[in-house]
Amino acid sequence: MSSLAKGLIVLGALASLLPFVPVGAALVAGAALGLMLGNPFAAATRSLSKRLLALSVVGLGAGTDLGVVARVGAQGLVGTVVGIAFCLLLGTWLARWLAVAPNTGLLLSVGTAICGGSAIAAVAPVVRASDDEVAVSLATVFLLNAVGLFVFPLVGHALAMTPVRFGWWAALAIHDTSSVVGAAMSYGGGALAIATTVKLARAVWIAPVALVIGALVARVDGSTATPPGAGPKSPRPWFILGFLAAAALVTVVPALAPLGHQVSALARQVMACTLFLIGAGLTRSALRSVGLRPLLHGLLLWVVVGSLSLASVQLGLFD
Repeated sequence: MSSLAKGLIVLGALASLLPFVPVGAALVAGAALGLMLGNPFAAATRSLSKRLLALSVVGLGAGTDLGVVARVGAQGLVGTVVGIAFCLLLGTWLARWLAVAPNTGLLLSVGTAICGGSAIAAVAPVVRASDDEVAVSLATVFLLNAVGLFVFPLVGHALAMTPVRFGWWAALAIHDTSSVVGAAMSYGGGALAIATTVKLARAVWIAPVALVIGALVARVDGSTATPPGAGPKSPRPWFILGFLAAAALVTVVPALAPLGHQVSALARQVMACTLFLIGAGLTRSALRSVGLRPLLHGLLLWVVVGSLSLASVQLGLFD
């Protein structure tokens, strides 16, 4: 069984690089393999998917107009601040109601409010979260990301959402950048450009939110020291800078636009391979490791945030 799983995962990853393979199909195929046969390359695929994700996001920048990034960031400023504050407050209340550990509840809330795993990794050292708290939070967000990749395009088509509105909704309501990009690519049209730029603009809020939380923690316990091993180090979001740099280059030098579109097309297919690998990590052991209460917390918070985001987008608040 292990040999069969290894062979199918390798073949599936290579097949997902073919230009005619949809990103949604790649994700579903990876998840099916992970759930049915397990993933003997779990550690390797987790590490590789992170690297491929970063490279894909940079490549997608080559097909993005930087002017759109600036306009989208300014347009959603007020909504971003209000949305993040609401999500953190609601997440804190849900954690108390469901008797979820405070740090786990906070990490889930931050991940839902901003950008999933990156936000969790940035805030975990600030609140001195344990490895178990971080692992549970990341696993919960990962599972919900996988669900969002599949469900959001279905809901968007059922509601006949325009690509622009779907892009906004995906960026506001799906946790990680990879899943936002994957869902937008599955939806088609102009959804990808909007979703990517909105999500990357939102990711900028990781730093100020982490600083505010750190100040509150220091105020409560009178110490800002973070003991060794208290959680993962905050990742440097170089891929966001790379996305902006690629977009700026193509925007400033219009002659590079055709090449930029080719690079962006290649990045889309690499993203399909990335989503296959992410799906392959959705194993039965991963499902069991999450636990019911944190999963319920993350799910309820996500449903509320997703529903309110959908309503605001459909009402035309971001048009």
